[in-house]
Amino acid sequence: MSVKSNKDLTGLKAIGRIVAMALREMARHVHAGITTGELDTIGARVLEQHGARSAPPMVYGFPGAVCISINDEALHGIPGGRAVEPGDLVKLDLTAEKDGYMADAAVTIAVSPVSDVARGLAQCAERAFHKAMQVARAHHRIHEIGRAVESEVKRSGFSVMRDFCGHGVGRTIHEDPQVPNYEDTRSRQRLTEGLVITVEPVIAAGAGACVRDRDKWTIRTADGSLAAHFEHTIVVTREAPILLTA
Repeated sequence: MSVKSNKDLTGLKAIGRIVAMALREMARHVHAGITTGELDTIGARVLEQHGARSAPPMVYGFPGAVCISINDEALHGIPGGRAVEPGDLVKLDLTAEKDGYMADAAVTIAVSPVSDVARGLAQCAERAFHKAMQVARAHHRIHEIGRAVESEVKRSGFSVMRDFCGHGVGRTIHEDPQVPNYEDTRSRQRLTEGLVITVEPVIAAGAGACVRDRDKWTIRTADGSLAAHFEHTIVVTREAPILLTA
């Protein structure tokens, strides 16, 4: 969507704050021994307390409030009885809705003690996001975001998972345009002021190819390497973007 009025911006900021609160509360409880199902309950409770709803069950029938993926799982892990273990990389990915507006964000939590590779991968995903923020401005082309992300990821010795990208958001989960995490010169569309998108590096310590589990949801790396994910919903402006979920 594109922000057309103060009402739009107010609604987006409201759901963005709720998503940020839910992710912070879940992240605070990530420790060895807690299950992904318990983390999901924590996130769902925060949404309920603030009059919001998880969007993936509404739109796609996802069997949980939060996508929770561990280690080689990159995206869309189903919460359940799996317990977090020392050394795990835990990805929390939440899209929520309130009053017709949606926001989407994700973080990767490293559970101590973690390997240098795991810690470096999680930090790289966040750095790549912030590199992208330097070019995510009105009149820049979409592929400049991908160039910034992939450049940082490659410089750090990791790989972009090219099957996944950022996207428009606001009224539903996935809207146009797609925002690749690599320099796809076909993505020549210019960013416009008020455009609401996610920027979300999804990266791997290995080659970056992926497979889908038999549960038809969970996406993991094909080579079993670690994956990391970092995401915020932003509003494009002529200057620095507005981070709705920060």
